[in-house]
Amino acid sequence: MRTERNLTRLDRLFARLDREPERPVHLDVPKMSRHRVVLLGSTLGFYLAIVVAVLTTSWLVRFDWQVMFFRPYQQWPEIHGFLDYWVVLGQRGPTAVMVAAWLGWRSWRQHTLRPLLMFGTALLLLNVTVGAAKIGMGRLGPHYATAIGSNEMWQGGDIFPSGHTANAVVTWGILAYLASTPRTRRYLSALSAVVSLSVGLTTVYLGTHWLSDVLLGWAAGLLILLALPWFEPLAALVEPWLLGVRDRVLGRVPSAAVPTPFPVAAPALVRQRTSSGVGDQPSAREPVAAARPRTPAYLSPGPHTARCERTPVTPTGPRRPPHPERVRGTSARPLAGG
Repeated sequence: MRTERNLTRLDRLFARLDREPERPVHLDVPKMSRHRVVLLGSTLGFYLAIVVAVLTTSWLVRFDWQVMFFRPYQQWPEIHGFLDYWVVLGQRGPTAVMVAAWLGWRSWRQHTLRPLLMFGTALLLLNVTVGAAKIGMGRLGPHYATAIGSNEMWQGGDIFPSGHTANAVVTWGILAYLASTPRTRRYLSALSAVVSLSVGLTTVYLGTHWLSDVLLGWAAGLLILLALPWFEPLAALVEPWLLGVRDRVLGRVPSAAVPTPFPVAAPALVRQRTSSGVGDQPSAREPVAAARPRTPAYLSPGPHTARCERTPVTPTGPRRPPHPERVRGTSARPLAGG
C-alpha cells in the first residue's frame, strides 16, 4: 500500500540549504570593457581636478563658502526633520547591514557567494581609498572652519571627500552592478544615482560638508564601482576555497567524493551452447545485475513489492478464472443451432 509523505515547508527549506552552491551560468558578469575603461579614466580625471581646485583655493572654494553662508537649513527649515532621517541612507553601518542581508538572500537563491564577495570587496576598497584621502588631506568642515575663504586643508579634519556620499554610491550602486539582467541593471542604476545624489546634497543642506566634498565623494564611489570587474577573477578563486573551508569545518564530504549508494554490478559473459554441442562460444555481454532502484521520497520506509508479486485478491487465484476453451480472437458464445 502506498503512503505519501507530505513535506513541510521547513523540510523543503533545509533541503534547499543542504544543496551545494554552484555558479549560475545565465548571469551576466560585468567585464572591464573599453567603454568602462574610458569612464574610469574620465572619472579619475574629474577626481584629480577637484583635488587640484581645492588645493589651489580656486573658484570652487569660494563657491563652497557662498553656499555655507547661504545656510540652506535656515532657508527651508520645514524639511530639516525629514532630511535628518534621509541622510541615514549614506551611513555605512545601517546601509551595509541592509544590503548585506539582501545580497545574502541572493547568494542563497543563486547558490553562489559572488554577491557577498563583491560587496565585501567594494567596502574594503571604499574604506582604504576614501579613508586614506580623508586622513591625508585633513580638511575641516563648514562648522569648524577657521578662516573665511581658506580651503581648510591639513587642519586635522576628515570630511574630504564626503564619506556619506561615497558610501551611498558604492552601497546602492553595488545592487545595480550585481543585477541579473540588463533591464534590472538600468533601473537600479537610476535608483542608486538618485539616492546618492540626494544624500550628497542633504549633507550640504545640513552644513556638514562643503559642496566640493560631495563632488569628490561621488567621484570616489564611482571609481570603486567601475574598477570592480578587475576583482572578479579573484572572487572566483576565493569562492571555492571558502566552500572548502566550510566543508572541513562542518565535516561534510565533497560532492565529487560521495560514493554511489547502489553500485552497479559489472556485466558478465553468458556462454551460449552451439547446436553441435561441441563447445561453448561466448556471446555478447549482457548485464546480469541491474542497479537497485532508488525508493521515491514519497514512499514510506520499508520493502515495497511490485504489483505482479503481491498476494492475489482471492484465495484460489486471480479474480477471473482461465478459460482453456477460449481462443484468442474468437468469442466463447456458442454458435446458433450448434
